[in-house]
Amino acid sequence: MSGQSAARRTVLKGAALAGAAGAGAAACSTESKLGHARQPTPTAPVDLGAADAVPVGGAKLYREQRLVVSRPAEGQYRAFSAQCTHAGCVLAKVDGTEGDCACHGSRFDVTTGLVLQGPASVPLPKVPVKVVAGKLVAGPDK
Repeated sequence: MSGQSAARRTVLKGAALAGAAGAGAAACSTESKLGHARQPTPTAPVDLGAADAVPVGGAKLYREQRLVVSRPAEGQYRAFSAQCTHAGCVLAKVDGTEGDCACHGSRFDVTTGLVLQGPASVPLPKVPVKVVAGKLVAGPDK
């Protein structure tokens, strides 16, 4: 094999890897509907719907609102930003009380916001949440 064809193959491999890296960056882009936002917590009240949609002892992910709400006991709710503190991707799923970021594998305890597995090293930011007329409302008061 000639040196020229080996060099060409190296350039082509590099171009393919760069394209794959670009696709990963697009998944966490600010242009994405569910990608990271400049402000990871709501700046106004957000209606999340029925409070009983969050199971006692469990949690519910509200991806479009970039929030996760847990319910440790009847009448108690805790909310956190669902935007990963590593690269800003929105958590992909909640399994029990663990939130999973599919972008780089970070995991969070969604009852406390604490990091369970990196690369994230900062907890999820707390968000005020309350029940109003049977509905969850997250974010600051008006």
